[in-house]
Amino acid sequence: MNPRRPVTALYPGSFDPVTLGHEDIARRTLRVADRVVVGVAHTATQAKRPAFSMADRLEMLEEVFADDDRITCVSFRGLLVNFAREIGADVVVRGLRAVSDFEYEFQMAQMNREMDPEMEFIFLTPDAHLSFLSASLVREVARLGGDVSPFVSPPVLNRLTERFREQVEGD
Repeated sequence: MNPRRPVTALYPGSFDPVTLGHEDIARRTLRVADRVVVGVAHTATQAKRPAFSMADRLEMLEEVFADDDRITCVSFRGLLVNFAREIGADVVVRGLRAVSDFEYEFQMAQMNREMDPEMEFIFLTPDAHLSFLSASLVREVARLGGDVSPFVSPPVLNRLTERFREQVEGD
């Protein structure tokens, strides 16, 4: 009898900041994988100016997922396919909120499959009440002094409040 080898999923992104939508995808990935590596990319695939440093993003992720030792959070540089090989990932997981996400993610998946034909991709949709949510929307609302508590975990809310307090008070 062959025992099943544990499945490792890589969930890459910028997580600037981590939202409840990201949390939902990572935790639901554990339904199909034994372990999830949340990989924070040093270089975003789209032109973005990060609100939080790499260290801050990793700390937020570690706080958010501290309750589950099956989820680890690390940063990486370079090509996704190389990092996936390095950590022994069996699949790469990406979240899809809308058709526009699908088009972009499909292109990225195809390019990565060209570089590594063995790489598999799984696309998950977030819970319906989180389907509109993006980190950039959360950043913008927080930057303008809005309440983002329904969209992020308490440790992330604290950091967002601290990060944008001076900006809101200065207006």
